[in-house]
Amino acid sequence: MKRKHILYRDVADKLKEDIMSGRYPIGSFLPTETELESTFNVSKITVRKAIELLAADEYVEKRSGRGTTVLSNRPYNKLSKGTTFSQLLEKTGKEYTKKNLSYELVELAPEHPAYSLMGKEVMRLRRMYYFDHQPFIYYEYHLPKQLKGTSIEVFEEKSLYRLLDEHRMIIDRFQDAFVATTLTEEQQKFMITPEVAALKRTRYSYDLQGEVVEYTEGIYNTALHPYMIEFEA
Repeated sequence: MKRKHILYRDVADKLKEDIMSGRYPIGSFLPTETELESTFNVSKITVRKAIELLAADEYVEKRSGRGTTVLSNRPYNKLSKGTTFSQLLEKTGKEYTKKNLSYELVELAPEHPAYSLMGKEVMRLRRMYYFDHQPFIYYEYHLPKQLKGTSIEVFEEKSLYRLLDEHRMIIDRFQDAFVATTLTEEQQKFMITPEVAALKRTRYSYDLQGEVVEYTEGIYNTALHPYMIEFEA
């Protein structure tokens, strides 16, 4: 078991190096599973787990009948060296889904935290995540108004950071802050919970010039499931 664990990560790391070096450019296809099995002298299962790992980090996208396409060679993909919170939730065996509630241009009040960083007008995406069919996390993403032409349906197909990347807003670093918070009566009704205590996460995403291109606030009903972080040794 231990050898298998190391082996698929070795394959993923080598493919990642090849993507970063330009051997497999963005938009190109990785070799087929059969070709990778032969190249690395490993099983089909090992190859598939390696591809899954790259897909989870959004370096590639695998589609049935079309092969595996290289999506990114950006360094920010390498910032995550552990298992994401979403991946940990999926391991529980319970259903974990999301629903985009609205996407619109809004005017921020001067006292809003994003006002001085992103300006008066921003695009706001409201999203709810459900865990075991119950409202679990409510997010409000504040994004540059240059994304005004993007439809809410696009967020069903692509990740937020992939869209920013496509608009030449390359994420260089993230800054997350977590604080305990008290839910208002309105928030309790919205998230269908009697719980009062919750966790609030605030994220600032900076581009290569040090400008904020995303300001997000998330409310977690941690009574349903605690927030977890898992890192590799």
